[in-house]
Amino acid sequence: MSSSTIAIILGGGRGTRLHPLTYHRSKPAVPVAGKYRLVDIPISNCLNSGIRRIFVLTQFNSASLNRHIKNTYNFDLFSHGFVDILAAEQTPKSSNWFQGTADAVRQSIHHLANHEYEHVLILSGDQLYQMDYDKLIRDHKENGANLTVATIPVDANDAPGFGIMKTNEDGMIDSFVEKPSKDELSKWSSETGSKLEKEGKVYLASMGIYVFNKEDLIRLFNENPDATDFGKEIIPKAIDEGAKVNSYPYIGYWTDIGTIASFFEANLALTETLPKFNLYDNERQIFTRARLLPTSKLTGTSLEYVIIAEGCIIEASRIERSVIGIRSRIGKGTTIEHSIVMGNDNFPTPDDLNKQSSEMPLMGIGQRCYISRAIVDKNVRIGNDVRIVGGTHLEDGEYDKYHVVDGIVIIPKGTVIPDGYSIQ
Repeated sequence: MSSSTIAIILGGGRGTRLHPLTYHRSKPAVPVAGKYRLVDIPISNCLNSGIRRIFVLTQFNSASLNRHIKNTYNFDLFSHGFVDILAAEQTPKSSNWFQGTADAVRQSIHHLANHEYEHVLILSGDQLYQMDYDKLIRDHKENGANLTVATIPVDANDAPGFGIMKTNEDGMIDSFVEKPSKDELSKWSSETGSKLEKEGKVYLASMGIYVFNKEDLIRLFNENPDATDFGKEIIPKAIDEGAKVNSYPYIGYWTDIGTIASFFEANLALTETLPKFNLYDNERQIFTRARLLPTSKLTGTSLEYVIIAEGCIIEASRIERSVIGIRSRIGKGTTIEHSIVMGNDNFPTPDDLNKQSSEMPLMGIGQRCYISRAIVDKNVRIGNDVRIVGGTHLEDGEYDKYHVVDGIVIIPKGTVIPDGYSIQ
């Protein structure tokens, strides 16, 4: 069934809620789990599900995403598979940038005309989860649906942040509300099974994952030329006209990495002994660029609940509950807690070693530093004796060399922090 499917991954807009991580890159290109990019998650789910024809739609800061896709996903000459970037473009039918999820697919769907397919699988580029899309498509076909929405049960605290679906006795969605208030929730509960009901998870939230029949998607676009969003317009219109809109309930780990706080927590959760998102699955690998880096080297460092990527040179005293990205360099006497260090694009050269100074330290983190509740983006230079202490005591805002979002200190890509600098 997956061979009849083309996947479209939505790259998102400006990614303002992930700023400044999205200042130099698009949302799908944001590093995650030390060595991956966010876009690797839905692409890996596709490949593990036998879907090998994939388009990624983007319009902002797409250069690094283009590079990553080109250097990572190359299929052999005997395969019809591809992962292609489709950037927003002017066409005879539209001179506008993508105005929403539906508009992005509508403007790009002419690129699918050269391919034979029955179903279009529409995915988000900023979610962390593992799903077998083949089961999703099989469920879609077995139910004779025009459209299937993947849903996840949530409780009353989380429900107001999602589009909530209401299903009938056949499992078909017959009504939908976008981000209901808590006062409205009583009439939006669905049967989710005794175990989930005991946990209060009785509301079916849209995961932003859709399967459309080819003809139904094109028809909905033609009949609703001004609709720009799937969740707010296309899906409610399909329900109103009596289309068979199927709910595919997903029971498993899923999180939307749309904000700095959710990005931070999702990464740190990967350091747990048995994380809910399994990077170590023998059957469902997460693919990314093969960089052929050397193994990491550690000297005298106490580690507890830490992910360390390849190519790191670490002499820190202690690292706890943190994610350390590729080619990270961390000096003697440094402590890092509850933080994400994204690493570097290059190793220091002999010339870099000769030029380093208190004002221009080496790329990486120097000696005797203390870093807590922080995100250190790529290619940052942090000198010696630097203190970065995030927390609720800090006021959110954009400062000279850093940003604070929800008490998390973010050091933007390429920033230089001189010796003795303090954020606390």
